[in-house]
Amino acid sequence: MKIAMIGAKGAPATYGGVERHVEELSRRLAARGHEVTIYCRRHYTPAGSALPRVTLRILPSIHTTRLDSISHTALALADAARGDFDLIHFHAIGPSLLSFLPRAWPGRRAVVATVHALDWQRRKWGPVARWWLRRGEWAATTFPQRTIVVSRLMEERFRNRGKQAIYIPNGVPEPQSAPISELARYGIAEPGFILWMGRFVPEKRVEDLIGAVREMPAVRQLVLAGEVDDSAYCRRLRELARGEARILFPGGLYGAAKSAALSHAGAFVLPSEMEGFPIALLEAMRYGLPVLASNIPENLEALTPGVSGFAFRTGDAGSLRERLDWMLSHPVEAQAAGARAREEAARYDWERIALETERVYAEAAALATALGRSMDMH
Repeated sequence: MKIAMIGAKGAPATYGGVERHVEELSRRLAARGHEVTIYCRRHYTPAGSALPRVTLRILPSIHTTRLDSISHTALALADAARGDFDLIHFHAIGPSLLSFLPRAWPGRRAVVATVHALDWQRRKWGPVARWWLRRGEWAATTFPQRTIVVSRLMEERFRNRGKQAIYIPNGVPEPQSAPISELARYGIAEPGFILWMGRFVPEKRVEDLIGAVREMPAVRQLVLAGEVDDSAYCRRLRELARGEARILFPGGLYGAAKSAALSHAGAFVLPSEMEGFPIALLEAMRYGLPVLASNIPENLEALTPGVSGFAFRTGDAGSLRERLDWMLSHPVEAQAAGARAREEAARYDWERIALETERVYAEAAALATALGRSMDMH
């Protein structure tokens, strides 16, 4: 099957759960014999980038907050319309706004959409953008032959609205150990640090973690691993951490450096107020780290508080500090929870996820073929 992936910023993934999902899924689908093309944005994917057996089609976009995604999706669809793809797979609700277009093309192309998160909830969007993103959510469950969601919470949301959605979660790769020396250039020489990984966006509430750690002398170091830019939010976080040498901003950690961070951290903390189904949390669990997360439903879907991790009240830096202090002062219990987390996270296997997605593709293709025959008869 010839498959076009549309909606991710690009590959190889450097940040963002959608990009990670698309890369991991595409690699495995290609290994299973499918011809996979990922449509990439020029500002994200440098010339010369490559993935094994996967085609990267790099196109421009209008690189602004509101127009980047939809402009690239439109160009990608115009390009894909000239190709011989069997299936178009949209990722995220913004790009899914245009998922009606392939249904109007000649031929019998199948269309699938994956809803990774309810993006209209993000703080950066104003009323107009939120309205359009809500239309994208509606389109993602209306025009494609099949719709995938990455969390049980979204599956239930759509079921309650009379929409069919297939639950296929994000996955996590096998852990890869790496020596702590990989982190030396970032000023990290000893294990036991507190780790956060992700994109620096307001929904992550990193300020709560910084505030908690500043009041906790027992924390050796706090490593905030993510791409640092000149956004107002990043500037605010740097200001909150000013004068505190224990708080490090190493930038994005990839490859061996990322493996080293996950191998040698003492705990992982995720204070988000919004997630889809958090890959960073799953990765930390897969490495057997004691994990502490805000008690939003998406996080609690991944971990069981008191069993495979710990939770605190979302947006409450005092609650975060209290629970983190308890974890640090009860290492035996924390490590036992980490061991159980490793077992639970092993369920989120990318190979199985690729197989389940492949089955969804087959269903969508059969529906597209049946519809095409029906139209031919008329």
